[in-house]
Amino acid sequence: MKQNTLLTVLLVKLLFVYSALAAENVRAIFLFKDVMKSNTTGLKTSGFNTLIMFGIGILDNGDIKYYSNTPGSQDVVVASGGAYVGGAALAEKVRSFKTNDTGVNRLEISMNSQHVKNLMARPSTGSDTPLYRNFAALKEAWTLDAVNNDDESLYDVASTVTFAKMLSKIGYKYTGAPYTNIRFWQSLLSQLNAGLKEPNLVMDRMYLQCYDGGANNNPAGWASNLGIKVVPLIWVTNDSKPVYGTTAAQARSKFSSWNQQRNALAGGGYWNDYDIEKMKLSYKDYGAALTAVFP
Repeated sequence: MKQNTLLTVLLVKLLFVYSALAAENVRAIFLFKDVMKSNTTGLKTSGFNTLIMFGIGILDNGDIKYYSNTPGSQDVVVASGGAYVGGAALAEKVRSFKTNDTGVNRLEISMNSQHVKNLMARPSTGSDTPLYRNFAALKEAWTLDAVNNDDESLYDVASTVTFAKMLSKIGYKYTGAPYTNIRFWQSLLSQLNAGLKEPNLVMDRMYLQCYDGGANNNPAGWASNLGIKVVPLIWVTNDSKPVYGTTAAQARSKFSSWNQQRNALAGGGYWNDYDIEKMKLSYKDYGAALTAVFP
């Protein structure tokens, strides 16, 4: 009897620890700047636990390219022929986000849906296809956790579901970054997560754009309609579209206000690191805004 009681207590404690880990608040930032030139230490030590590398694209032959989006940098093919070909320095830099003195425990790559529909039709998703092998190679080289869908134009449900399921077989999670077309994202969630629960969801996060085209988005409304907590994204102070820029103090106020909506948010995040560095802003300040609301 005593032994059974002890085992029960241990199981309850383990379940409590697991639940705490599974419910960790998301504190994310999209990386628009070439990671070879960004402030790696600032990104690792300012409170962010999720980094999302923007600018990954699929070519028509299934190769994968990293678009640097930074003056003086060059775009580079990072996976081809089922192998990582992006160079040791880039791989070491990306892997370093989750090693040594860091708060980062999740690394994603963000892409649109260019060429996905054609490649899902032919040659499809087998483990011997170029696209499957390239994503497998990139995951291993960069220690990736998820692929983020930043589709803002094509919105083809069938091919996107097929693609996400392929990525899931490789070991990736799949996430979205919507600003509109809620029915598309509802369809993805319902088909990809049917019959599944955490931690086995295929599509486990939604980063909701609350700036520019999504400036009027209500996170609580989206969460209710999607059936999943969302991570609202705010654009930091910038000189590209200053009207959508947000100071760290303003960001904290927005996140705090949105977080009053019970069970709507899974955390918060920013677009993007390039503007923080260009405008000589503080990673610490923006990170602190997140940790204050989503500890």
